[in-house]
Amino acid sequence: MLEALFLALPVAVAYGWVMGRNSLRKAQRRQSSILSKHYYRGLNFLLSDQPDKAVDTLMKMISVNNDTVETHIAMGNFFRHRGELDRAIRVHQNLISRDEISNKQEALALLELGTDYLLAGFLERAEGVFLQLLEQTQHFDVAQQKLFNIYQVTKEWNKAIDLASASIQITPNDKHLYVLLSHFYCEQAKALLEENKNDEATSLLKKAIVIDGSQVRAWLDLGKLALESENYKEAFSYLSEIPKRDVDWLSEAIPLLEEWAGKTDGWEQLDKLLEPYWQKCASSYIAKVNIIARSGDNEHAVDILIAQLQKHPTMRGFKTLLQLYQQNFSDAEKTQESLGHLQSLLDKQIGQRPKYRCSSCGFSGRQLRWLCPSCKTWSSIKPIKGLDGE
Repeated sequence: MLEALFLALPVAVAYGWVMGRNSLRKAQRRQSSILSKHYYRGLNFLLSDQPDKAVDTLMKMISVNNDTVETHIAMGNFFRHRGELDRAIRVHQNLISRDEISNKQEALALLELGTDYLLAGFLERAEGVFLQLLEQTQHFDVAQQKLFNIYQVTKEWNKAIDLASASIQITPNDKHLYVLLSHFYCEQAKALLEENKNDEATSLLKKAIVIDGSQVRAWLDLGKLALESENYKEAFSYLSEIPKRDVDWLSEAIPLLEEWAGKTDGWEQLDKLLEPYWQKCASSYIAKVNIIARSGDNEHAVDILIAQLQKHPTMRGFKTLLQLYQQNFSDAEKTQESLGHLQSLLDKQIGQRPKYRCSSCGFSGRQLRWLCPSCKTWSSIKPIKGLDGE
């Protein structure tokens, strides 16, 4: 009896394995049938131009788990690329609401959802999502940049300053953060100046210099403020720092320095300031020539200007040369008239040319902008050099 029982045991095990396998196959066939049913139903909705129902059907078809998260994200991104942001948001929101996915996958879904909100113009919701992602190392940089973009659009400079300051504490060697923070202080000061709060604006501009003294913007704005307030000593002190920080921006400081010299009779002091830089750009050598001409030595001024134009010809340089010729030959009526017409044409030509160009994307224009409106890069726009510029 016992031997018969041992002989029957393998048979029972084999029978159980066969029955279990058949049961598994039935479950797989049933699942496959359900998937096929949902698939064809979703396809029918898409073909009949009912995408909302198609989204619901496809979301039912693909159960959310660690293996299908990427499929859901890809589906949401597909809708986003098609411009169907409401459907992309639904797909990514559905992912975040599930408990089955890992923290890493939830963070990825949050990043996609924040991008959906941003593109849809839901800036407050996007801000909330990216603030959550700041707490996670893997998406910190992207979330930080997205938040900076939001605050720049909404002009919430207080929030931008707080974020940049906190980020510097985390990554103190990131020089770009210091550039951003300096510009944010300048933007905040600009808003205060529009409200005639000059003292508060001055304080913020000085903070910008402490953060990043290599940026000329704060020095230039402080020089303008001091000049308007008739604090001529401070104005010269601020403006004279600009060529030391970035000589490319000397052309913006020179008109202010000339205004300062006119009000203080400081032409000799201005000449000394320009001495190391006067051949760097058109504005500087024209200022040098004008200082010489003011002393009455027009012939020497013309010689210097011609020498510079031979090395670095610019439209503005030629215009100045014409003015000097007019002063020297004012008794020749015909020459005077011809030179006057030519000068008028040069003025029109100069007026149509852009003054500034972005080194990052090539955007150009006549208005000074510290933030490029095309590629959204700070400090990438500088005065144009060459025949049409400096």
